[in-house]
Amino acid sequence: MEGKKYALVTGASRGIGRAIAMKLASQGFAIIINYASNIDAAQNTLNEIVNNGGQAELLPFDVSDGKAVAEALQQWKSNHENEYISVIVNNAGVRKDNLMMWMGESDWRSVLSTSLDGFFNVTQPLLKDLLVNKWGRIVNVASLSGIKGMPGQTNYSAAKGGLIAATKALAQEVAKKRITVNAVAPGFIKSDMTADLNEPELKKLVPLGRFGEAEEVAELVAFLVSDAAAYITGEVISINGGIYT
Repeated sequence: MEGKKYALVTGASRGIGRAIAMKLASQGFAIIINYASNIDAAQNTLNEIVNNGGQAELLPFDVSDGKAVAEALQQWKSNHENEYISVIVNNAGVRKDNLMMWMGESDWRSVLSTSLDGFFNVTQPLLKDLLVNKWGRIVNVASLSGIKGMPGQTNYSAAKGGLIAATKALAQEVAKKRITVNAVAPGFIKSDMTADLNEPELKKLVPLGRFGEAEEVAELVAFLVSDAAAYITGEVISINGGIYT
């Protein structure tokens, strides 16, 4: 590839998304930091990337809102003539845990819409450019919950399980154009999303005896978008400290 390489990371203002954005910036990618509402956190991520010598810009939209996503991506393309986003990291996600018996319809729909509609809304409009340029990397941040299933997370397990299935299907559609599509499936990772969990108790379930760090997930994503991973596609790689193999 020639010229500037752009990587879009959804939900990049905090947690795993922020760590991924920071790592890819250190690898030379110009980062497009997507966020839904927390502009202060997103700006902090941008500032840290720039202060470390990297390149970044903000692109706010709610991934579950197809119209908003389309408008934002079209505006980006208008401002970046003859350039394209070659790396897509679908990281945005929400948890609204509850036993299904007590789960409201809105909690079901919002969790699925963020992960599944978000994956479609962001990825589908950008695919043409990847296919035309015959190079691309798509990494979907799934979860242990999408592989194993977790009680109290029927909505989240369904969303991440669907994302895993979509990963495997899309990988076969675009492979001939040198585009890889993979998923990473984190277990318990220290982040805002797991801050409400009982870490002292849950880490007893993890063979490595601890929660993972967001930076460890970012290292895996960075490998998958690198040229060294060009022959890996359609895979779901767990990063969970051995809790489920």
